[in-house]
Amino acid sequence: MSEQDDHRPGGFRSAAWFGPDDRNGFMHRSWMKNQGTPDHMFDGRPVIGICNTWSELTPCNGHFRHIAEHVKRGVLEAGGFPVEFPVMSLGETLLRPTAMLFRNLASMEVEETIRANPIDGVVLLCGCDKTTPALVMGAASCDLPTIVVSGGPMLNGKYRGSDIGSGTNLFSMSEDARAGRMTRREFMEAESCMSRSPGHCMTMGTASTMASMVEALGLTLPQNAAIPAVDSRRLVLAQDSGRRIVEMVREDLRLSKILDRRSFENAIRVNAAIGGSTNAVIHLLAMAGRCEIALTLDDFDRIGREVPLLVDLMPSGRFLMEDFYYAGGLPVVLRRLGGLLHGDARTVSGKALAETFAEAPCWNDEVIRPLERPVREKAGIAVLRGNLAPNGAIIKPSAASPALLVHRGRAIVFEGLSDFRARIDDPALDVDESSVLVMRGVGLKGHPGMPEVGNMPLPRKLLERGVRDMVRLSDARMSGTAYGTVILHVAPEAAAGGPLALVETGDMIAIDVPNGRLHLDVSDATLAARRQRRDAPSAAPATGYERLYLQHIMQPDTGADFDFLVGRRGPAVADNAH
Repeated sequence: MSEQDDHRPGGFRSAAWFGPDDRNGFMHRSWMKNQGTPDHMFDGRPVIGICNTWSELTPCNGHFRHIAEHVKRGVLEAGGFPVEFPVMSLGETLLRPTAMLFRNLASMEVEETIRANPIDGVVLLCGCDKTTPALVMGAASCDLPTIVVSGGPMLNGKYRGSDIGSGTNLFSMSEDARAGRMTRREFMEAESCMSRSPGHCMTMGTASTMASMVEALGLTLPQNAAIPAVDSRRLVLAQDSGRRIVEMVREDLRLSKILDRRSFENAIRVNAAIGGSTNAVIHLLAMAGRCEIALTLDDFDRIGREVPLLVDLMPSGRFLMEDFYYAGGLPVVLRRLGGLLHGDARTVSGKALAETFAEAPCWNDEVIRPLERPVREKAGIAVLRGNLAPNGAIIKPSAASPALLVHRGRAIVFEGLSDFRARIDDPALDVDESSVLVMRGVGLKGHPGMPEVGNMPLPRKLLERGVRDMVRLSDARMSGTAYGTVILHVAPEAAAGGPLALVETGDMIAIDVPNGRLHLDVSDATLAARRQRRDAPSAAPATGYERLYLQHIMQPDTGADFDFLVGRRGPAVADNAH
């Protein structure tokens, strides 16, 4: 079967499985009938795969069985044949050592499952952080008609009369507890108050950010990003998406006809306007790589840095995703950005992006600010370069302390997470508020997997003195719910031979975010001498998937994909071997 045969009008890709009247056709139809599938479902209608990341070990996605049923309703209404299939679920809260270690593995499973099965179009059910990029990456490599349905955010947390946000208030309350400003009983009481409904983080964390990114990319129906998980309108969106994917198959509206350079430039600008997660950088780069679209770290700096922050949500602001939806959601942000976006970019709705937000009303100008009254004038992810990060590092200025965006301080170096935890609260640690906390060995190869530990907790003795922020620098990531003056994704990472491996406690580090500079005030000759005498870090021999990971992982400035997965391989599959 040629790739051209995959999209025959009236004879869809699935016809190669279910169409023939021979032995193989008998087998394929017969075994599907053991689930109660009637004969008329094999009459040439499009088969729609529902890629479900449901798992009780991924709390953000625990309600996806219900969402999948509503997608199926829509598919059936439109004359399609829905088939649900599971893929590896990636939950940031429980999965160790980090969900990022398995993003590429999940993308491989998605790609190969779609390609190997009689699927004409696919609905991706995404929620917790890594499930969205993993599913889009896998689907993009196959290039079939695809639509995304996100699971939606939790309801606002409520604690003692105030709204609290997942992650963001966890970090702040944890620091308060360590400083003695909050009792252990108060801290524990807030647990159930924070997570009180199904859904993912209701702050503008990575899950909400990536739900916004796929909407900005044109891969979802309008309002996908913000409808709360328990709002009945989330189920309506799921059903409408099921109807729409059948139409997309009949229109042959594949991912490659939607995602282009304009789409990704729109996403970069929207990420700035919503105060989105730094993780969006690494995921958008990987997704663009699968789509064979040239996107670089410098594009985020050039395209997004001057964009104002319009959405006043934690961790950059005050409100939460529930408020964002009631204010009008992402379509309002798109309308207010207006001429900054490529309005002619295509979307899964069949309309240009500008048509999807043309009439979007705003119901709360405090939550979603007008362009002339932003939360901050410039909010995009800033890219820093210098002798400490020759391939780049990033910082989120909207979540940082303005006074620390230009800073020079003495490095306090930690060799990985265990060393940091062992020493950070030591009263004898020689640290003050002007110091720069440096942690290395927590990157893609170093940990491995690049965990979300870049927003290092501050030393207890400084918290007790009232210090609330310090410059922190690492080759790790941080949660999109986190905040502070945190420099991340230093590339190359220390374990890959980057200059971060050469920093010593006492070295002076200078950062200048407005000018994109990150500099270690140590001479080149001294660094060369340090490199000569530095022993390579010892590690246990990697086995299984970890060995594959360490052999093929790319650095964060290029998206942290596997080198052999970049690009589009299409949906063609080898001839049936039965």
